[in-house]
Amino acid sequence: MKELIKILSTPEISGKKIGLFRILCSIFGGLSVAYFGMTLLVLILPGIPVENAILPLVLNTLTWASCALWISLAYTKLSAILRSVVPTILFLVPVLVYYNS
Repeated sequence: MKELIKILSTPEISGKKIGLFRILCSIFGGLSVAYFGMTLLVLILPGIPVENAILPLVLNTLTWASCALWISLAYTKLSAILRSVVPTILFLVPVLVYYNS
């Protein structure tokens, strides 16, 4: 386990290449962060959820692009994983609590 963390925490030799791993983390991590964040936004806004769905639909692409850029600019692979997993969990837990209550 320590070797895996050591491999993931070493920066890449060439800073010119993003790498397939960080690209996939940024695409799917940004997507999950954007969708769970926009779902939480719909649930938090007062009023009928159908009427409140317009704002997250407009902001979803901007949020996804911003999150994907933030994740892809990570210095190491471990930080790219953490940048995609931690915000996803932070948005997922309140959505699950809201749906189960």
